Amino acid sequence: MTGRNRGFGLGLSLGLTVGSALLWGTAHLATHRHRTAFVLMSVQILLIAGILTVVTAFSTQLLSLAVQPGWMTGLALILAVIATAWTTVIIWSYMLVRPAGAGVAGRALTAGLTVALCALVLAPTAYAARLAYVSRDLVHHLFAGNLGGPIVAEDPWSGARRVNFLLVGADSAPNRPGVRTDSVTVASVDTATGATTLLGLPRNLEEVPMPPGPARARFPYGFTGDGVDSPGLLNEVFQYAENHPEVVPGVPDRQRGPALLKQTVGGVLGLPIRYYAMIDMHGFAEMIDAVGGVRITVEEPIVYGKYREGLLQAGTRRLSGEEALWYGRSRTDSDDYVRMGRQKCLINAVARQADPITLLNSFENLATATKRAISTDVPQDLLPALVELAQKVRDKPIRSLNFVPPLISTSNPDWRFIRHQTAEALSPPRGPANHARSAPTTTTSPQGPVTLDKTCG
Repeated sequence: MTGRNRGFGLGLSLGLTVGSALLWGTAHLATHRHRTAFVLMSVQILLIAGILTVVTAFSTQLLSLAVQPGWMTGLALILAVIATAWTTVIIWSYMLVRPAGAGVAGRALTAGLTVALCALVLAPTAYAARLAYVSRDLVHHLFAGNLGGPIVAEDPWSGARRVNFLLVGADSAPNRPGVRTDSVTVASVDTATGATTLLGLPRNLEEVPMPPGPARARFPYGFTGDGVDSPGLLNEVFQYAENHPEVVPGVPDRQRGPALLKQTVGGVLGLPIRYYAMIDMHGFAEMIDAVGGVRITVEEPIVYGKYREGLLQAGTRRLSGEEALWYGRSRTDSDDYVRMGRQKCLINAVARQADPITLLNSFENLATATKRAISTDVPQDLLPALVELAQKVRDKPIRSLNFVPPLISTSNPDWRFIRHQTAEALSPPRGPANHARSAPTTTTSPQGPVTLDKTCG
């Protein structure tokens, strides 16, 4: 029995069509198809209940699934099935309650409303499918396959109490061949709690000890650079490895630099470094712009720009990508070591403000910028565990320890002292209150007290 048979007017027909889009089976009830209406309503209620249960009870797991291309593709297919069923119900309902004697204008209005309702249902599905495609492309572009053997879901960190990531800020310029790693930071993360300590090494460390093997054979007394025009600083190790395959035998192009730098920095700090992530400074600015800027407290005015054309005034404000870039790299009226402290503040601010809603809203632009800006050796299979660990990190204060003068001498570093302080900084809290320390912490050493600062609040 159709709307024409029942004598539905234009207004009632429009209302029943909209009602059926919101609650399946409404039009079927109006046309006395009670059994079909009951089935449709039951299916919709079960779908809504299932979605709400998944979203509320498994929110953390959903973030982990978002970095797994297979799951994203499966989700897009499920949404496509739901959208197809939903549009079918809308069109079916319209066919049942089409207005009788409404004329051409009335029929056009109800048909147009039906098409609009179907579009409202299909649009989110198309968007989800697009996000799934972008996510899959990003994961395949950035993250390698699992090169280290199978990862056990119950223990992705292989029983390690801490996992160490090398974070590198790379800068290149047309007048300077190669890449200089001007920002070198190790993020040491407690795998159980997420408590994180950032350990910063200055770019101008001299005579850095090389790891055992061909690199140490070439530089038995520490890295001295590549010829008379090279000062032999820490920030040259990456490019030296890329230019000299023999010091990292068996490692392909574009992986030699990260491999040697991980081993070198790990040896300096006395830590096993599993993974690295390198970000291009200019690409970093694009990433900040993609998420709408980053809010940070500028402690004192910062002059920026090659020709001092800009000034970041003191105060708490939202920085654009370009401003954030200069906040993290400017040395005008300051030095490398002040800049290192600001870089830790910037890392902390980005980590705190990277909430899921912001990331989702800007996901496509962020993915495009990320593909140009970041390289890493984190395997795809580790991403779900990494997402869960990142959630823990966000809930804990991030502390930092920068090995800069006067704590060390960059021209004649005390390597034993650096390793001792690293071990002290990462040791479990002492005393009855065994919890993450949010205030600055002082440790002792043969060279006096050293303070670990809470990174920018």
